[in-house]
Amino acid sequence: MVEEEANFTSAISAKTSSVEETRHLASLLKKVFQAGDVVVLSGDLGAGKTAFTQGLGVALGIEHPITSPTFTLANKYDGELTLNHLDVYRLEHFQEVEELGLSELIDSNSLTVIEWGDVISSVLTEGYLEISLSLGTSLDDRIIEFFLIGQQWLDREAELIALVSSFSMEIRG
Repeated sequence: MVEEEANFTSAISAKTSSVEETRHLASLLKKVFQAGDVVVLSGDLGAGKTAFTQGLGVALGIEHPITSPTFTLANKYDGELTLNHLDVYRLEHFQEVEELGLSELIDSNSLTVIEWGDVISSVLTEGYLEISLSLGTSLDDRIIEFFLIGQQWLDREAELIALVSSFSMEIRG
């Protein structure tokens, strides 16, 4: 974990004002994602983690409805990239992460999105992008923060900033 923290250099913050804007922001990020990437979604209950994944899925050409994997724990969707959509909210022990087969799901041929992934981030051995969604001041407002963990994400920081620049944005570092 210390090595990961050493690679963290900045946070990028954006604001959306509707579910549609949150989905649109996610769809734009398709351009920065690569096969083998891991995206950790964290934040408030009901803040839009599944909506974010739905927007990404549409951009990847996934035709099946993307639903929260809270009870199934993992869903797999085929599109331009295979999308592994996990929800680890109900996992109570790290052993359950192993039983879920996380290491087999995270492979070089797919994009893996893990809702509530911040609770298992210590077992993610490679870099990842953490996206934290929180409720804003009005009903539909969302604050979306991007935390780049690992060199492969630091190398894409400028591209990520360019993609989210059309949203109210702040960069902290």
